[in-house]
Amino acid sequence: MSMVDKDLQCREIITKAVCGKGRKFSHVTHTVTPPHKPTSILGAWIINHQYEAVKAEDGIEVVGTYDINIWYSYDSNSKTEVAKETVSYVELVPLSYVDPKHRASTEEVSATSTQEPNCVEASITAGGDGVLIRVEREYQVELVAETKVCVVVCQNGCNDFGDKELDFFEAHGDEEYDDLDADLLDDEDEFV
Repeated sequence: MSMVDKDLQCREIITKAVCGKGRKFSHVTHTVTPPHKPTSILGAWIINHQYEAVKAEDGIEVVGTYDINIWYSYDSNSKTEVAKETVSYVELVPLSYVDPKHRASTEEVSATSTQEPNCVEASITAGGDGVLIRVEREYQVELVAETKVCVVVCQNGCNDFGDKELDFFEAHGDEEYDDLDADLLDDEDEFV
């Protein structure tokens, strides 16, 4: 049975779907001023990371906080202490894809931290009073909303085909896909 048939109809349905996606990797630098002038840095780490996603005009904002802990020595390496500072941040993640037909009134946004904030470098400032902390972080965001999708409707129900074969390429042939660049295909969400 050919898909080019008098009984073939298409309809638009409204469904909830992922209508926008984005991803952003970033480096940020924070300056922490401990109570004592540091002699050397013994360790630096980030804990208590919390965040949420908020819709913004240019994408999705990830709004969050985390604690920076710095273990350092002072007084000519004779004493040690841990300095703690809570950092607040807002990271704008632009959407690389947005369905133009989605219903804006039904938008829901979410964010996933694909790389938790991590201290990759800690060094004493040029003045010697503070510590520079370089942090890496990465987020993936999604916008879910209602949108229209076109579906094929079978007049006599789903079981109308019986033992007939469907040839989806009969109308246009395989030549329609000859210029398709396989490198552009997104296998990330492939089902196994």
